[in-house]
Amino acid sequence: MSDMPNSVAPAESGEEKKSLNFVEQIVEGDLRAGKNDGRIQTRFPPEPNGYLHIGHAKAICMDFGIAENYGGVCNLRFDDTNPTKEDVEYVDAIREDIEWLGFHWGNIYYASDYFERLYQFAEELIRAGHAYVDEQTAEEIAAQKGTPTIPGVASPYRDRPIEESLDLFRRMNAGEFPEGAMILRAKIDMASSNMHFRDPIIYRIIKVPHHRTGTKWGVYPMYDFAHGQSDFFEGVTHSICTLEFEVHRPLYDWYIDQFADSSYRPKQREFNRLNLTYTVMSKRKLLQLVEEGLVSGWDDPRMPTLCGLRRRGYTPKSIRDFIDKIGYTKFEALNDISLLESAIRDDLNKSAVRVSAVLNPVKLVIVNYPENQTETLVAENNPEDPQAGTRQIEFSREIYIERDDFMENPPKDYFRLSPGKEVRLKNAYIVKCDEVKKDSQGNITEILCTYDPETKSGMPQANRKVKGTLHWVSAHDCIDAEVRLYDRLFMVENPSDDERDFRTLINPDSKRVLTGCKLEPCLQNAKVGDKFQFTRLGYFCVDKDSRDGNLVFNRTVTLKDGWKKK
Repeated sequence: MSDMPNSVAPAESGEEKKSLNFVEQIVEGDLRAGKNDGRIQTRFPPEPNGYLHIGHAKAICMDFGIAENYGGVCNLRFDDTNPTKEDVEYVDAIREDIEWLGFHWGNIYYASDYFERLYQFAEELIRAGHAYVDEQTAEEIAAQKGTPTIPGVASPYRDRPIEESLDLFRRMNAGEFPEGAMILRAKIDMASSNMHFRDPIIYRIIKVPHHRTGTKWGVYPMYDFAHGQSDFFEGVTHSICTLEFEVHRPLYDWYIDQFADSSYRPKQREFNRLNLTYTVMSKRKLLQLVEEGLVSGWDDPRMPTLCGLRRRGYTPKSIRDFIDKIGYTKFEALNDISLLESAIRDDLNKSAVRVSAVLNPVKLVIVNYPENQTETLVAENNPEDPQAGTRQIEFSREIYIERDDFMENPPKDYFRLSPGKEVRLKNAYIVKCDEVKKDSQGNITEILCTYDPETKSGMPQANRKVKGTLHWVSAHDCIDAEVRLYDRLFMVENPSDDERDFRTLINPDSKRVLTGCKLEPCLQNAKVGDKFQFTRLGYFCVDKDSRDGNLVFNRTVTLKDGWKKK
C-alpha cells in the first residue's frame, strides 16, 4: 500500500466554487464523518486489452480529479486477469494517454501483483464451504441460471466435498485439465434476485502465457473476483465505476465481507458512462474496425480513441472541458458530438495561428499587377490573442484561390468572385474579375482580374466596402501539401442502437484526401502535432505521416457545425 496523508481537505482555489457533482458530495460527506481517517484514495483500473477512448477519459477525469481536488492519491492499476486479450502494447499506450490528458498517478499496480493472494483467498473460500469446482459446460451452467423472476437450478457439483474441490482446483492450476473442463464457482444463492449472486465463476482455466507472469499460472481470476480484492489490498477508499457495474456492487461487497474486518473497506460508487453520437465505444467493435481495415489503426483520426483524437488535433484541455460540461449523473445519456467539437473550437480559437491554405486551387492572375514583382504584406496571427503578433506574407501577380470561391453564373446572394464583381483579398487588395480561361473540356484554368492599388491597408481606398473577402496564397512561394478532411465516422446518430450491421453504417465521406493543396510557406517547418486555423476552412494539425517536403494535415474540425445541414 502506498504512503498517503492521514487526513485531507478540499484543495484551495482562488476561483468561485462551482456546484458539486454527486460523487464529490459523497466524498465531502465521508470527510466530514471522518471515514478512513480522512484519507482519500482512488484508482483508475483499465484492462490492457485495447486503447483508451473518450469514454475512459471521463472515468480518468473522475478518478484522478477526485484525488487531485481532495488532496488524495489516485493509483493506476492494470486489471490484467485475461491473458488471451492483453498485451504490453496496450499498457504503454494507456500510460501515454493518461499523461497526455494531464494526470499523474501515485503508484502503478497490476491485478497480477495479487495473483498469489487471490489464489490463496480462493482456497480459503473452498475450505469455508463458499466455493466449489464445477465440471459442467458453459451452456449447461447458462441454462441453470434461471431468470430474474425464476430461481436458478443448483449445479450437481454444488455440494461436492471440500477436499475434492480443493484438490481439483490445485490440479486445474497445475495444468492437468484442458480449458473449459472445469471452473471454480462461488457458492452463494441460486435463488437470489440478483443474477450475479447465482454462484458466479471465480476462476477459469486459461492456457495462454500472461504478459507479466508467463506460464506460472494455469487458472486466472474473473474480473468481479479480482477487482474488489485489489481495491482492498491497495487501500482504495472510493472505488468509482460506471453504471453498468451498479448491479455488481452487492457481489463486490460480498467478496470483501469474506475477509475484511470493520476497520476499513472500499466503497463502490457508480456514475453514467460517456456515450457519444456518430461513433461507437465498444472495444469489441473498435477492434473490429481496426482488424478489418475499416480504419487505418487505433489512432485513425476518426476513432474515438484518445490517440485518435490526439492525432486529429484535439487538445487535452478541450476533452477535459467537454467532460466537465456534460457532468456526472446516475442517468445514462447520449451526448451530442457537436459539444465535443465546440470544445475544441473554443480552445483552438484562442491559441491557433491563422494561416492561408487553398485546398482546391485555381489560379488567379492580376493582369494589371507588374510582372516579376512581389511585395510584403502583414497578416495578423490570431485576433483573439494580442500577444500572438503578426507575420509577413508575400503578394504577387499570380495567386491561388479556392475554386469554390468563383462562380461564372452565380445566384443573387452569392458574394464571392464572379465576372464583373469585386472581392477583397484578405490582407491585400480589392480585385475585379474581367474574364476566365478554360481548357478544352470547359474547365476554368485561370481567372483574370484587375486590382485597385489604392485599396491596400493604409491606402486612400482601404476602407472601400465590398461584400466578399477571400483567402489566397501567392503562386510564387506557396508550398504543396496533402490535406485529409475527416468527418463523423458513422452516418447515423446512434450506430450501437441500430439493428443493422454497424460496419454498413460507416460514413463514406468520413475521410477525403486532397493532394496538391497550396499553403503559405510559413508552414514549411511545421512539426507533427502543430495546430493552425486555415482561414475560412477550419482547424488543422500536422499529421505523423508528414515527411520532409511532403506535409500532411488533418482537419480537426470545421469552423462551424455544418453537419445538420447535410
